[in-house]
Amino acid sequence: MVKLVDTKDLKSLPYGSASSSLAEGTIIKMIKPVIISDKNNKSLKIKKFLQKNIKFNPFKKFNLIIVVGGDGFMLQTLKKNNKPQNLFYGINSGNYGFLMNKFSKKNINKNLFKAKFVSISPLEMKVINKNNKVKTCLAINEVSILRQSRQAASLLVKNGSNYLIKKLISDGILVSTPAGSTAYNLSVHGPILNLNSKKISIAPISPFRPRRWTGKIVAENSKIIIKYLNLIKRPISAVADNIEVRNAKNIFIKINKKIKFNLLYDANKSLQKKIKLEQLRKETS
Repeated sequence: MVKLVDTKDLKSLPYGSASSSLAEGTIIKMIKPVIISDKNNKSLKIKKFLQKNIKFNPFKKFNLIIVVGGDGFMLQTLKKNNKPQNLFYGINSGNYGFLMNKFSKKNINKNLFKAKFVSISPLEMKVINKNNKVKTCLAINEVSILRQSRQAASLLVKNGSNYLIKKLISDGILVSTPAGSTAYNLSVHGPILNLNSKKISIAPISPFRPRRWTGKIVAENSKIIIKYLNLIKRPISAVADNIEVRNAKNIFIKINKKIKFNLLYDANKSLQKKIKLEQLRKETS
């Protein structure tokens, strides 16, 4: 589930007003932003610059967390700091940085002041393993069900009480959010979803039988159930972004609308614009 909001509209949210208050001359208390960076040299260099040059947080009653790193580091940081009053502004120091903003020494304060706000609800993955132990994890991008041995996985997939496919033999299956649909999902030929589509993508990974099954797009309120059909001979693992549960038996996946991650993007390079660019690249590639 995704909610798009301009930072000027943050005043309508329960945690206070936004940077537009400054332009109106309102005096507000500004809490210094928290800067969290990866440990590589490039990230630490950017962090040092930010500590010297960003002196205030323009978002009243919101905690501004600036994350310096790549997409993987951003996902880890979001989950570790999961509170509704936190705003996250990512600065890319990794490779692709789809969830991040481009670093600009000259315009960093201006970019923060004019940033656009997007709220994303993650997937919740509940896994029961072969020993009947239960683990629940969150996934902002996708949940991956992967074969754990040299043999292909044998899966049954349901949406509530409705069968999507009774037997899929493949390397696995991917359940993706709109925000994650341009990541691993796109690599396995899954569809790119608009950020406000209110949909979830289900895409097979190297399907062997049936070869032509391309997956499904389902509503965001779907409750997806994936059952393993041959646990002893063909073990699988379930991965929520970067958290793996091995020897999975039953997997239950849904959007958790009670949890929201609040992300900030430069005004001219919103997350929605990035997704649209990926759609164009796919069509012309």
